[in-house]
Amino acid sequence: MKSIILAIVSVLLTQFPALAQEHPSILLTRNDVKALRAGVTQYPLLRQSYKSILRAADKAIQMEIAVPQPTGEGGSVAHERHKRNYLDMQMCGIVYQISGEKKYAEHVKKLLLKYAEVYNSWPRHPNRKIEPGGKMFWQNLNDCVWMVYTVQGYDCIYDYLTPPERQKIERELFEPVVKELSEVNTKIFNQIHNHGTWSVAAVGMAGYVCGRKDWVEKALKGSALDGKGGFLAQLDQLFSPDGYYAEGPYYQRYAILPFILFARAIHRYQPELNIYGYRDGLLKKAVDILLQMTYTNKVFFPFNDALKDKTYESEELVYAVNIAYSDMEAGDDLLDIAGKQGRVIVSDAGLKVARAIAEGKTKPFRYRSLWIRDGAQGDEGGIGVLRNGPNENQACLVFKAASQGMGHGHFDRLNILFFDNNVEVFSDYGSARFLNIETKSGGRYTRENDTWAKQTIAHNTLVVDGRSHFNANLKKASATAPKLLQFESNDDYQVVSAIEEYAVPDVRLERSTILFHPEKNAPSLLIDVFRAKSDKPHRYELPFWYQGHLVYNSFPLSVNTNALKALGADFGYQHVWLNATGNPGNGNATLTVLNNKRFYSTTFLSDSTMKVQLVTSGAGDPNFNIRSEKAFILLKENVDSYSFLSITEPHGSADPVTEATAGASPQVKGIKMLEDSDYRISFEFRYKNVRYTVEINHQDKKTTITKNQ
Repeated sequence: MKSIILAIVSVLLTQFPALAQEHPSILLTRNDVKALRAGVTQYPLLRQSYKSILRAADKAIQMEIAVPQPTGEGGSVAHERHKRNYLDMQMCGIVYQISGEKKYAEHVKKLLLKYAEVYNSWPRHPNRKIEPGGKMFWQNLNDCVWMVYTVQGYDCIYDYLTPPERQKIERELFEPVVKELSEVNTKIFNQIHNHGTWSVAAVGMAGYVCGRKDWVEKALKGSALDGKGGFLAQLDQLFSPDGYYAEGPYYQRYAILPFILFARAIHRYQPELNIYGYRDGLLKKAVDILLQMTYTNKVFFPFNDALKDKTYESEELVYAVNIAYSDMEAGDDLLDIAGKQGRVIVSDAGLKVARAIAEGKTKPFRYRSLWIRDGAQGDEGGIGVLRNGPNENQACLVFKAASQGMGHGHFDRLNILFFDNNVEVFSDYGSARFLNIETKSGGRYTRENDTWAKQTIAHNTLVVDGRSHFNANLKKASATAPKLLQFESNDDYQVVSAIEEYAVPDVRLERSTILFHPEKNAPSLLIDVFRAKSDKPHRYELPFWYQGHLVYNSFPLSVNTNALKALGADFGYQHVWLNATGNPGNGNATLTVLNNKRFYSTTFLSDSTMKVQLVTSGAGDPNFNIRSEKAFILLKENVDSYSFLSITEPHGSADPVTEATAGASPQVKGIKMLEDSDYRISFEFRYKNVRYTVEINHQDKKTTITKNQ
C-alpha cells in the first residue's frame, strides 16, 4: 500500500511542476462562473442559497475590520470573531465572483492584509489546549479550519489583488500559517486523526492556490515525505473498505468536509489521478455510509463522543452531498437529502444539484439494513443497522460492535440504540460537552466525559462487576475488536449477532438482536438476547437508558422518596442515582414507557433472584454538567453465566389533545427459554395470542422465527 501511495504522489508532483492555473480553482472555477451567474436566477434552491450568503456578505462589508489579539477559549469574543472572519472571507469571495462587485473583494483583501500585518506579532495562544498549540485559536485544529476557509476566499479574489498584495499575503500570512501547521505542530499534522485531516487539507489547498509544490507534497506524504502521514495515509487508515470512519459518525460528519474539499482540489488539478476512485471509490462510499448512520429524523446516531443535536443539515454534509452528486456520480436519491437540507453550496456542484432537483430527478433516499465493517481492512468488527417501515415511521436498531474509535470512542462493546416513531427509545448519552460555551469548561469536553459519558454503565450494554470494559483503559481497548457472528436481513426480520471476548477478563459477551415484523404495516418488535459466559461468579448489570416516562411496572418497587444515593464510587456509578429497586420474581416482567404518544413495553424473562433498579444520571456532579436521564437496570448477582432475554414492543397511542388512549396494554407474553447452549439459543413467546419460536444458531450462522398455529 505504501508503494502505491508514493507512486501516486510522485505522479501528482511530476505532472505539476509549477502548480500554475487560473483562479478561482477549488470551490469555483473561472469556467463555472458564467453558468453559476445564470443558475442563481433560474433554480430555486441555488437562488435561495445565494441570497443567504449575499445577505451575510452584505452584513460583513458593513462591519468594521477587526482582527483581535487571540485570547479566550471556545465561544470567546476573539474566537467567534476570527471564526466570523474566515466565513465572511469565503462568502464575500463567492459573492464577488458571481456579482462582479468589487466591494466584496475589497473586504476580503482588507481582512487578509490586516491578518498579514498582525499575525507574526502574536505569541502562542494564551489559553492553548496543548503544546505548542495554535496561535489564532485555543486549539490548533481551529487554525486549520481558518486556513481551509480563508484560502477559498483568497482564491476567489486572487485576480483582484495586485502582485505586491498577493506577495504580502502569501509571504507574511500564509507561509507563517503553513509553517505553524506543518512544522511547529508537526505531530498533529502527521496524526491519523480528524485534526490531522484538517491540517493537511489546509496546507494542501493553500499549496494549490499559491502554487507551492512543497506544501502540496507535505500535505500528501506527511512532513517527513515518507507517506506515513498525509492525506492518502489518512484515507487508508481512518476508513474501512465500506467507508466507515474510525471515530464514529459524529466525527465522520466533521472530517468529511476537509476530505471532500481537498480531494476536490486534487481532482481539479489532476483528474487523471482519479482521487475519487481511490480505494474503490472510498469517499463516495463514506458519504453514503454517513447518511446511512442517521435516523429518519436527520440526526446522526450519537454513539462515541457525539453532540446529539447534529443532523445531516450541517454545513459539512451540504458540501459532501453536493460534491458527491456533482463529481462522483452518486445517485438521484441524494437529491432527496439535498432538498431536506434546504440549501446548496454556491458552486458548480450546488448548481448541478439545484438544476437536477428543479428538473424533477429526485428519488426518495433509501435507508438500508446493513452491516458496516470497521477497520482499515474491514476486520475490526462493525456497526449493525436494522431498519423496518417507511421513513415517516421507521423502526431502527443500531448495534455497536466496532473497534474502540481512538480517543473519541466509548467503552461500550455490544451497545444498542433503538429508534421508533421519529424518536429515540433506548438512547445513547453521547458526549459531555457544551461546544463553544466558554463558561462550561471553555467549550471543551467536561471532566464528566471521562468519568461518565465514556463509561460502560452509561450505555445499553452489559457491565460486569461494576467495572467498565477494559477497565476504561484506552490502550487495551484499542488492541482488539468484537467479531460478527451473524447478519441477516429479509422481509420478516433483520438480525445481527456479535461476540466480545476481551472487554472483561474471563467473561465472554455475546449479543443477538432481532428486529421482527410479525404483522405488515405494524410496529416491529425488538428482540434482545445478551449472554455472559464465565467459569467464575460475577455481578451482571444490563442497563436500558430510555426516553419518555415510566407509566407501568408489573412488579412492586421499593422507592427512595426521601433521599438518594449514588450506585457506586467509580466507573460512572458515582454519577447514577438509585431511585428504586424491585424483585420481579419468576416468569415474565414488564416495564412500560410513554414516549412521543406511543407506548413501549419491555417484557423480560426473570427469576427469583433477579433485581431491577430504576436510576437517573446526575449524581456526583457539582457543576451540573450531566443531563438527567433515566434507565432500568436488569441485575443478576453471584452467577457464572447468564442470558438476559427481553422483547421491546411499541404499541398503542395516547393523544393529549383529544384525551384518547388506545392499545395501552402490551401483547407480548409467555417468554420461555427452550435451549441455551454454546452455539444455539431458542425460545418462544406469544404476541397477540400467536406463538412464535425463535432459534439463533451461530454454528450455522442462521436465525429462524417460526409461527406456531
